[in-house]
Amino acid sequence: MSELIVGPFNRVEGDLEVRLDIADGRVREARANSPLYRGFEVMMQGKDPRDALTITPRICGICSISQSAAAAFALADAAGAEMVPMGAQVAALLHAAENAGDHLTHFNLFFMPDFARDGYAGRDWHARAVERFTAGAGSAVRRSVEARAELFHIVGTLGGKWPHTLAIQPGGVTRTPTASEKVRMRATLRGFRRYLEEVMFGAPLEDFAALESVEALLRWNTGDAGLFFEIAADLGLAEMGRGSGRYLSFGAYPLAGGRAMAQGVFDGSVAPLDTARITEDVSHAWMIGDTAHPEEGRTMPDEDMTDPAYSWCKAPRYGGAAFETGALARQVVDGHPLARALVDGGVLARVAGRLLELARLQTMMEHWVDTLDTDARFMVPVTIPREGRGVGLVEAARGALGHWVRIEGGVIANYQIVAPTTWNFSPRDAGGVPGPLEAALVGAPLSEGEQTPLSVQHIVRSFDPCMVCTVH
Repeated sequence: MSELIVGPFNRVEGDLEVRLDIADGRVREARANSPLYRGFEVMMQGKDPRDALTITPRICGICSISQSAAAAFALADAAGAEMVPMGAQVAALLHAAENAGDHLTHFNLFFMPDFARDGYAGRDWHARAVERFTAGAGSAVRRSVEARAELFHIVGTLGGKWPHTLAIQPGGVTRTPTASEKVRMRATLRGFRRYLEEVMFGAPLEDFAALESVEALLRWNTGDAGLFFEIAADLGLAEMGRGSGRYLSFGAYPLAGGRAMAQGVFDGSVAPLDTARITEDVSHAWMIGDTAHPEEGRTMPDEDMTDPAYSWCKAPRYGGAAFETGALARQVVDGHPLARALVDGGVLARVAGRLLELARLQTMMEHWVDTLDTDARFMVPVTIPREGRGVGLVEAARGALGHWVRIEGGVIANYQIVAPTTWNFSPRDAGGVPGPLEAALVGAPLSEGEQTPLSVQHIVRSFDPCMVCTVH
């Protein structure tokens, strides 16, 4: 048996290193190391609770609206308040636009360029992958960046800027859209739909969202999505990087009538989410403390970096088990037939889950813009208590994001964040159970002489890691 350390990875948000034990040309064990500690949770202590709205979005420049929304909902919960209905709808629209943009970026800039590598020269599809997805130069890459920039005009209209908008507040949003802005946002979404239908899917979005089986998915042969499914069938990406089949979702886009996508956990069937069952294990993290619920957890770095720890990342667990989160998890928990058909899938399933969500998000955003009542209230004042606790649960592009805040004497006494990549890239727990990525890498094939194995890159990128969010 030999050991291979893979990293740092390019086209990944932040720093990542993976240690692989190799036997008989396959990964026998994997350990994922998040090598950068940042300390945002420690920074929060002693601050005015409202500072969370400014500080936590700076954790990440690609999913800052997700962090902003989680902070706003946590403060609202501590105050016993709710966003007004139209405020919640605009917050959902802002968040959905960011998540759709993230999915677009992942597919075109992070994931697909690996198939343009020389290691795949000679495959029937390789020349097309090179033309479309060569990093920084492919025609699909350029077109996706333009489409994303156009979509984010909605964020500029409603949020003032991106990233790090302060538009989302505990009582709603700071800006009331006008009737003319509503018309412009409709036009923006028509343009984004045109891009998705002409370039990404090559067909009406509703046709893709109506798929119900893996067989039907792999027969999809139009647009850049069709090229990916052709590659996936050729390389066996359905079997590569299979997960545990356990999925968790906090439920996406809280609205006045409930969440737009269901909240829950899936382990053979869907069960209600019980946040009391969430813990963070620190046995293999360079952290001092005990396994605890996030509400009582601490972020205390172990400067000595003592064994058996090997990562700054904690190990979130639900009921003591490792759960995967992300777009596929959202669609599985929400009950979409195609996602349920992909429930045991690997690389193919995770990427298909994002494409499915991208198609569904478009129709949701169109509905939210169409039903905006520009005469309604979009925010009410909320007084943050001097003593209190709150939790904000949202779904970032990469999965379940939770903020837990405790306020004492008018300042933050403790602030804990469990991010999607903390779930997915967690180290082992006290029982030696690996995190979702570590488990998915077991069995990955390696070719002779590979130092950065293509299979490992595909599996890692299928989770769309955001390492800067992982350790905050």
